[in-house]
Amino acid sequence: MSHPPATAAHPPRHTPEAPRDLVGVGIGPFNLSLAALAQPLTGLDTAFYDQRPGFRWHPGLLLDDARVQVPFLADLVTLVDPASPWTFLNHLRARDRLFPFYFAERLHIRRSEYDAYCRWVCDHLPSLHFGRQVDAVRWNPQHRVFEVDVTQLDADGEAEALGRTYTRNVVLGLGTEPHVPAPLKPLLGTAGAPVVHAADYLGHRDALLAAGHVTVVGSGQSGAEIFLDLLRRRPAGREGLHWIGRTEAFAPMEYSKLGLEHFTPDYTRYFHALPEAVRDRLVPAQWQLHKAVDADTLAAVHDELYRRTLHGGWPDAVLTPGVRVRTAGRVGGTKVELHLEHTQQGARSRLTTDAVVLATGHERRPLMPLLAGLDPYLHRDSGERPRVDDRYRLVLDRAVAAAGCHVYVQNAEIHTHGVGTPDLGLAAWRSAAILNAVTGAEPYPLPARTAFTTFGLPQERPQTPAQRQARSLTPLGDGV
Repeated sequence: MSHPPATAAHPPRHTPEAPRDLVGVGIGPFNLSLAALAQPLTGLDTAFYDQRPGFRWHPGLLLDDARVQVPFLADLVTLVDPASPWTFLNHLRARDRLFPFYFAERLHIRRSEYDAYCRWVCDHLPSLHFGRQVDAVRWNPQHRVFEVDVTQLDADGEAEALGRTYTRNVVLGLGTEPHVPAPLKPLLGTAGAPVVHAADYLGHRDALLAAGHVTVVGSGQSGAEIFLDLLRRRPAGREGLHWIGRTEAFAPMEYSKLGLEHFTPDYTRYFHALPEAVRDRLVPAQWQLHKAVDADTLAAVHDELYRRTLHGGWPDAVLTPGVRVRTAGRVGGTKVELHLEHTQQGARSRLTTDAVVLATGHERRPLMPLLAGLDPYLHRDSGERPRVDDRYRLVLDRAVAAAGCHVYVQNAEIHTHGVGTPDLGLAAWRSAAILNAVTGAEPYPLPARTAFTTFGLPQERPQTPAQRQARSLTPLGDGV
């Protein structure tokens, strides 16, 4: 067959007495993985809503040569169900591209290709509903189900109809939004010299290339890709580029094989069991595991810079790590002035530029505006963050859990589950774990061990005073 057959949608259920089994909020890669793995589970009534008109994965960063930083096996389903019809390889088969892919010998696919694959899956899953904005999630104590308010949007994004559905389980996959440092927020999108976030880079690339001098702020993967893209497109000797970032170096991503085991379920379980204070220290210290730059991208930057020295001279490009933007403002309406501070030297300077690209990453969308109705039931940690159990469920009052109803989160649990939270390589595993919990069965058996590394030492059980005394009286024998 050329593609998996579409299946008939479950009949709608709109009453508290006949709730859905699961409602997903947001349709990014993580909830799309969940929807794909849920599709063959007959009898499971699911619906997924997203306010966007269709699926797009970071469209402003779909550069021609940009590649996904995990192997293609980290698609929506393969790592828990390689026989699924929704694998990346089956997508290639449906497009008659298996042999070209085979000869390309690429473990890491283009980002645009991953986007096309996800949109192909979306085209065949009837449980997905785009143009639907979820406004609120509440607990109905009388019927012991969740109420989900949904607004249907028209082509212009305006409200067209209001609705409500009921469900036993909710899965929040709200995704992320561009992070803009406070000193630069007043400049974003205002008239004058372009100041854009990397998420919108492709839409503004022509204007950036026309600018006399461009500054890229941010030393992660998107900053490196955008700096390289601008460098390749600007004339030799007149590059007019400056790349700055807060990290101490333009550092390569940790990509050793044992280092990658931090992105296994084994490490996730270990991390979740650590004390909260230890987890909070670990996450920022592990930035090179997930916020650094792919070594090939760094090599390509160096190669391009080196190529421009072949006939003498140096390119007009400045790369300075360890720099933060203290304040920023517009100068004469046509330029931007950045007030910089070097984090190690303590030195300060000013940089005047014609355009700025903020490759300052993304941050998770806050849960609480959507979950305001659940606030009385929600348990929090010492930092006022929602507590998340080892099954990716928000910890709610016992009355809710006793009804067999839960709210699951995807990519909102880095404070409880660690650096693997946003990693595509754990998408299928987490989705399978959620479905196993929702069904109370094991439609997707998961391996007990996934890493060669043993994280932590075995925990000894607390001993009673009598056990401790008996141990102290045990003869040591002749051995030493």
